[in-house]
Amino acid sequence: MVTRLDADTGRLMARLKKLGLDENTLVFFSSDNGPHEEGGHDPRFFRSGGPLKGIKRDLYEGGIRVPMIVHWPGKIKAGMMSDQVWAFWDFLPTAAELVAARPPAGLDGISVVPTLLGKSDQKQHDYLYWEFHEHGFQQALRMDDWKAVRPAWGDRLELYDLRTDIGEKHNVAGANAEIVARIEAYLKDARTSSPRWPIRPAKNPGK
Repeated sequence: MVTRLDADTGRLMARLKKLGLDENTLVFFSSDNGPHEEGGHDPRFFRSGGPLKGIKRDLYEGGIRVPMIVHWPGKIKAGMMSDQVWAFWDFLPTAAELVAARPPAGLDGISVVPTLLGKSDQKQHDYLYWEFHEHGFQQALRMDDWKAVRPAWGDRLELYDLRTDIGEKHNVAGANAEIVARIEAYLKDARTSSPRWPIRPAKNPGK
């Protein structure tokens, strides 16, 4: 799969160049989740997630943290790297700004065009929020370098400091009650109730 993806991306880039569009085309390349176990794949064999904990369908970093590669000759400096944290809901406002369009009102996303252009005036999220329902109800929230995870409804929040613990090995919730309280307050407003996505307990508690 990786070999085919690499080859097909190369063909796409070559076609853009052949058509004379490569200098005026902005290419975003990313993934929607971390490594998976579908089809008998073993993410541990190649250490696909590196030091990150979890895989696809987890809300730990290994399930949701993915790289983003952006190619825009003449605008984005080749080889530039950024540790700006952003999510897929930031893509629409980013694309809107790139084409000088007004994004719809009420979006959670922010434009990351300043980051793409290497500028220092990038607006930041107060927090990023995720929830997942396939195996019950899971929540996660990132605030600065603090990452909180609720593996199942009714569980206490786990708290990790991603500056020093990118692998989410050390739950420091007990030593940071004030941070946990701030995140719990955010969680009360982070989601909109929907009959399509009800809060329900995990089918297999403890797993």
